[in-house]
Amino acid sequence: MATYEVPKLAKPPKARKKQVVLVSSGDLRLAANQTCWKAQRKMEIALAKAVAAAGYEVVRAHPYKPAEKHGFISSQKEGMKVFAGIDPAAKLIVAEAVWQYSHHVLPGLLDHQGPILTVANWSGTWPGLVGMLNLNACLTKAGKKYSTLWSEDFTDESFVKNLGKWLEKGAVRHPTKHVAALKNIKIPTAERRLGNALAKQLRREKAIMGVFDEGCMGMYNAIIPDELLNPTGVYKERLSQSALCYETSQIGDEEAQAVRDWMQQRGMTFVTGSDGVEFLTNEQILTQCKMYIAAVRIADDFGCDLIGIQYQQGLKDMLPASDLIEGMLNNTDRPPVKNRDGRRVLYKGMPLMHFNEVDECAGLDALMTYRVHKAMGQPVENTLHDIRWGDWDKSGTVDDYVWVFLISGAVPPAHFQGGWKGASSERQPQMYFRLGGGSLKGISKPGEIVWSRIFIENNKLKMDLGRAGVVKLPQKETERRWILTTSQWPIMHAVTYGVSRDQMMARHKANHIQVVYAKNALDADKALLAKAAMAEAMGMDVAVCGTKKDGKQWGR
Repeated sequence: MATYEVPKLAKPPKARKKQVVLVSSGDLRLAANQTCWKAQRKMEIALAKAVAAAGYEVVRAHPYKPAEKHGFISSQKEGMKVFAGIDPAAKLIVAEAVWQYSHHVLPGLLDHQGPILTVANWSGTWPGLVGMLNLNACLTKAGKKYSTLWSEDFTDESFVKNLGKWLEKGAVRHPTKHVAALKNIKIPTAERRLGNALAKQLRREKAIMGVFDEGCMGMYNAIIPDELLNPTGVYKERLSQSALCYETSQIGDEEAQAVRDWMQQRGMTFVTGSDGVEFLTNEQILTQCKMYIAAVRIADDFGCDLIGIQYQQGLKDMLPASDLIEGMLNNTDRPPVKNRDGRRVLYKGMPLMHFNEVDECAGLDALMTYRVHKAMGQPVENTLHDIRWGDWDKSGTVDDYVWVFLISGAVPPAHFQGGWKGASSERQPQMYFRLGGGSLKGISKPGEIVWSRIFIENNKLKMDLGRAGVVKLPQKETERRWILTTSQWPIMHAVTYGVSRDQMMARHKANHIQVVYAKNALDADKALLAKAAMAEAMGMDVAVCGTKKDGKQWGR
């Protein structure tokens, strides 16, 4: 008989009945983990007290790392090692006070057999709730059951009650009465006909989504499998950030300067300094302008209808941040780019849609939004935002709960108060972007918007849509919100109609949300229904969330 070396698998220690295992996923970047650790530790202490008050004990599955000065799981490999030492049947909490890379913990969570609870602090600073929403969406796509909770200080009645439910029962559910299936909503003939026609056109004529490296920051939820994407009529052109880097190096200073001059002539402000470590420099701006030209030319080379740049990993060590480029691309009125022989203006009179962080769900949404709004004569500029945070208006200007929608890139100046004149560029935070690069900063103008999100559940594309209004807040209140989030990034003050804070958190399956303006409330309602009809005709399960501006239910 042959003798083989059969591996012996060590069994992890079994968790006691009243123990809860805790893990915390972090960033891949050391500087971010070090900077954010203090907030994470504060959150974990408060959470542990709440668990203890319910009669349970929190046991951290991985230690603080003195050499690295943080206690996060900071890679997929580390996450696999940590989960190998966790009792698969244990109650497990994923605690997040920071932006996190979901793939650090996803392999372990998918194999975990015990109840899973994702928890975030209600803060926009780093922010944990954005990281939690991304992880929730990844788990949803993977078909893994989980529960989720959020709190400002982990002492409020709702959190304590729901935590107790999860500890005793292993699950907690949130009411989602604000969600209505599209099949229960009557769509007027004109909007139905338009949506169906646009879906049919897309399937027949097809479109190309240019992807400059997939899977930004471990966002498994942001990758649409080809077998789900292709039936809609959209196909990926898989591009490389190295090609973008090379093409950028081929652009001359004169062409790049012309791009910057164009923006400044439109009224844009660049906030610069001499120290590239702390400030945005002229050299960084010029390189970003070269990247803008390079991105447009590569998109034209491959016939792309839209593109997405991963940028957070890899490219960040080669070039300044791509955020300025992304917002420029999403604007109809933008610096013209000619092909290499100078004979043809590329994508003339239209945006070259860009989906930030290669979020392909946002990309597909952007393409649909553009086509619906163009056909309806509505503004076509659209973008994703992080659902960064929210708070009541401290100035007393509006009575509603006001969301902070915020994103590092992709926001077109057409969304800003004052357009290009209301736009500025500041150096991206050093802990994320060593080589700097400017943002495209501004305050979104008041108006009526449609919000939406495509996500994957049960191996099927789904879309949620809703209506909201962008409100104007005093500068002092805007600054308060910027300081509590990221002041270099563009901001939108949004009031979601018929959707409360907790309803949004309970239902939304992404860290991102897509937004587009309409000329007025009635046009926004019609545009929502036309896009919903298009999505349904493309094979998606569609739901409408909340109400119209006047509080009336959809279909009435």
